[in-house]
Amino acid sequence: MYREVRCIKVDEGSFTATDHAVVEEVAITLTVNGRTMMTAMASPDMVEEFIVGFLYTEQIIKSIDEIESIKREKNTVGVLTKNPFKVIGTKKIILSGCGGSSSFLDTRKLPHIASELAVTQDMIVQGLKQVMNSSLHRLTGGVHVIGLMTRNNPVRIAEDIGRHNALDKVIGFALKKGVDLSETFVVSSGRISSEMVRKCLVANIPIIVSRGATTTLAVDIAETTGLCIVGFARGGKMNIYTHPERIEGASATYAKTPNE
Repeated sequence: MYREVRCIKVDEGSFTATDHAVVEEVAITLTVNGRTMMTAMASPDMVEEFIVGFLYTEQIIKSIDEIESIKREKNTVGVLTKNPFKVIGTKKIILSGCGGSSSFLDTRKLPHIASELAVTQDMIVQGLKQVMNSSLHRLTGGVHVIGLMTRNNPVRIAEDIGRHNALDKVIGFALKKGVDLSETFVVSSGRISSEMVRKCLVANIPIIVSRGATTTLAVDIAETTGLCIVGFARGGKMNIYTHPERIEGASATYAKTPNE
């Protein structure tokens, strides 16, 4: 996941030759039924989980049972589905800072959340502590960390240079383990974008939390589709942007306007 790279550290005019841990970035190519579907720039761990999660959140498959086989050779992964004649979109390149291919999202075509899950502030705080305890994040400062949590325990924590990739990894892990995603929530080290929201909607994950910001498009889509967005969650502080009924104790306050 990382290697030591030679560098010169500068500290108030002092120059020192040293080594520094730098996170790995590799190109992972996916073929589906013999056709190249995409090449993603990603971190080289949990590759199979990443592929499963990506196929699911891109709605190429509706369940893991639709996958006939997955074979990996170096950084190329070949997937055969039980419907070999399924039409696959054009080849895509997914950069480490991006994800998916949707520059415009039609909310009328997006799934709506079907879940009764509600969590406490303490569950969010504990989830953030576990996510931000990543040793790779502390060592390199070069990865995003995503945690998939239940009310009681973490399901899986994943690291990647791209937050969308890390989200696909935890979703893929959950699909392989038969986890009910409607009873989970996501905790992220990075920004909540419309693409992160879209992936949660497809997976029916009802809550996404970040220690960072969100975007207006993410909020608009989440409000319409039933997803709860929590941003700037740090320590005991957080901003609940949508569907506060999923955070215990928050609904009554949300009904009031700032001028009241």
